[in-house]
Amino acid sequence: MIQLKSVDRVYPLKGGPFYALRGITLEIAEGDFVSVMGPSGSGKTTLLNILGMHDSGWSGEFRFGAEEVHKLPRKRRLELQKRNIGFVFQSYHLLDDLTVYENLEIPLTYRDVPRPERQTIVCDTLDRFHIVGKKDLYPSQLSGGQQQLVGVARALVARPRLILADEPTGNLHSDQGREIMELFKQLNQKDGITIVQVTHSDTNASYGRRILRLSDGLLAK
Repeated sequence: MIQLKSVDRVYPLKGGPFYALRGITLEIAEGDFVSVMGPSGSGKTTLLNILGMHDSGWSGEFRFGAEEVHKLPRKRRLELQKRNIGFVFQSYHLLDDLTVYENLEIPLTYRDVPRPERQTIVCDTLDRFHIVGKKDLYPSQLSGGQQQLVGVARALVARPRLILADEPTGNLHSDQGREIMELFKQLNQKDGITIVQVTHSDTNASYGRRILRLSDGLLAK
């Protein structure tokens, strides 16, 4: 599904260039579950931003399926991202002035899904995640675990091929975190969704099929 070849991410600084990533070459197969680990500043989030097509200031080669991302203009990259990738963030990133239902509907509006179809998809997602009773509540009325559950549901509502998760349990207590990780495991094993997560937690990393370790922008051999 994903191929990176000799990917560098360099930030120009007053004291000289800073290499956030250096010569990253890796492959991620369809249906894989990859945990990315490393100390703070090692390049984990930078790698996730590149995979998620949020960052275009890198050099090297990036293939997503049959698409050569490094050759695509910005608009085509965004279209590819919207069709294929869902995001789960540590800080949830739910829209505070929208209800749970409306937060789930937003990604579908970006994809120009007709309203009747949006309603069906959102209702099915609410039912699947057992949050039908929360649909009219606002994020501030939910616990941290419930907010993250809605965040995962939002990432999945458009049926992405790939989920990118940045410290998805970082703001949750252990029981809530375990629930989210078990959900990821189920999505990967039963639904075949490819998952790449960044984590500091050895326990969370163990849910992945393999672990990539970054240090000073380099992949450990």
